[in-house]
Amino acid sequence: MALEVIGAGFGRTGTASLKAALEILGYDKCHHMFEVIASSKQIDYWYAIARGDQPDWDAVFEGFRSCVDFPASLYYRQLADEYPEAKVVLSLRSPDSWYSSARETIYTMSQLITSWLRIIPRLRKLSYLVQTSIWKGKFGGRFEDRETAIGVFKQHIEEVRAAIPPERLLVMEVKEGWGPLCQFLGEEIPDVPFPRVNDTAEFHQRIRLVKAVLALPWVFAFAGLAWACWHYLA
Repeated sequence: MALEVIGAGFGRTGTASLKAALEILGYDKCHHMFEVIASSKQIDYWYAIARGDQPDWDAVFEGFRSCVDFPASLYYRQLADEYPEAKVVLSLRSPDSWYSSARETIYTMSQLITSWLRIIPRLRKLSYLVQTSIWKGKFGGRFEDRETAIGVFKQHIEEVRAAIPPERLLVMEVKEGWGPLCQFLGEEIPDVPFPRVNDTAEFHQRIRLVKAVLALPWVFAFAGLAWACWHYLA
């Protein structure tokens, strides 16, 4: 099974909603960071990629018809070359609102894996691939500098526009709903509302839960954090 839709947008540009929308349209399953967190095999794949190994994209995306979000969106050029028939969707939002959302959610969550938790192999690999590919890689270790991070966000948008032919690329905000996406993919508009999932308030609930788990005595934290990851991050 080859990828048919490649998401090139950063995390927190509505990628969870876009994932749900693509799956409603039949591009199922859609790969997202959710799948990486929930699968030891996926963590191993992306950990190896972050370490510089040559990826076997067919293996990484076995069973998937589409992909969105980090970490896949960082490799949109390679994926577009690997799957030349696939269409590319660049999800975006205003740079200021994107930065505020990303810093309050996915960046904060990624920093909660403290050094002692990295003795757990799965969390150690997850932390490594996220830090190496995203925060230290794409953002050069300067994500906390708002101006720098927004500059990277804007540059990524321009790079995608330049790299992907216009007839193969859709640039959209998820607030536009079904119209642009369905027209681009040649699909009928479903008789259901466009999904709206994984908003900032929902993500804040997850962060509060993980922080509460980390406040427990360390002998209980291993089991509690594992439960939180499986049930609230997936």
